[in-house]
Amino acid sequence: MTEPGQAGCGMVRVTPLTALPMHAILAEPRGFCAGVVRAIDIVERALELYGPPVYVLHEIVHNRHVVDDLRARGAVFVETVDEIPPGARAIFSAHGVADSVVAAAAARGLKSIDATCPLVTKVHGQAQRYAAQDYDLVIVGHAGHPEVEGTRGSVKGRVHVVGEPHEVADLTVKDPARVAYVTQTTLSLDDTRDVIDALKKRFPTARGPDTNDICYATQNRQNAIKALLGDIDVLLAVGSRSSSNSNRLREVGERAGVPSYLVGDAQELDRAWFAPDARIGITAGASTPQRLVDGVLERLRDWGLSATRSQAGIAEETIFRLPPELARPDRGRLPADLR
Repeated sequence: MTEPGQAGCGMVRVTPLTALPMHAILAEPRGFCAGVVRAIDIVERALELYGPPVYVLHEIVHNRHVVDDLRARGAVFVETVDEIPPGARAIFSAHGVADSVVAAAAARGLKSIDATCPLVTKVHGQAQRYAAQDYDLVIVGHAGHPEVEGTRGSVKGRVHVVGEPHEVADLTVKDPARVAYVTQTTLSLDDTRDVIDALKKRFPTARGPDTNDICYATQNRQNAIKALLGDIDVLLAVGSRSSSNSNRLREVGERAGVPSYLVGDAQELDRAWFAPDARIGITAGASTPQRLVDGVLERLRDWGLSATRSQAGIAEETIFRLPPELARPDRGRLPADLR
């Protein structure tokens, strides 16, 4: 008589799911978005055309590896315009800057190049239009984040920053019938829903952008994780701790009860996270190069990873043009070693 789990005459061996070796599913999409590709390519192209040094205000994107690569090529990263020599070439980061920063750069005679993500620029325009119509503007996002501070600084009028639903009750506005809001692009519809619901409950006529104006990359990456949740035991989000969208990716898994970890690179992995038969979901923040994901996979193979497959997901084909002074025929594709 054949014991359960053994092969006998006319029988097919069935391997229990719990005995499958460690394997990984790569979320699609993941990694660089079009705004990040454009921002990094702007720095690369400026270095090619003008030579080093090229000064960059703040991290061009929130990823230490990307910043270190560009620094090695001659980019100088600074925190204030005052650190840039008068007349030098300066680049504003993908997160956008306040009008006062633009004015300060002009006063120093800087040759400025704007690497602000076009989707962030669109948010600035929306915010400015609301303010011009005498609305109190609410920015739904994290106070202190470079993008939020840039949006706040682009508006002349009454501006409030709200990150949590309970903060809505503390808002003091000129006219409750004239309240409008915009959102930080590195937050998804899910991230902002509770705050927006609280705003509309307190201010029923509150106006905001169409849902189509939410950053496509942020939403797509979170949706990809949600589609994986039923098939994985552990989630790895590869990205910087300073990256808002990378942190949100980890939180998607955590909220669903899946052990979820944010790692900057393979060095931050802990073997104790993975059982021998673990099903590992892997994603990456919008400012994370693919080579860091490759490094994570290499380390996991050392620990027993036997197979990797990619999720069937949305193919992102958006390309943002470079500024005219930097334009080139390939329209801003990244060098292979930065992808």
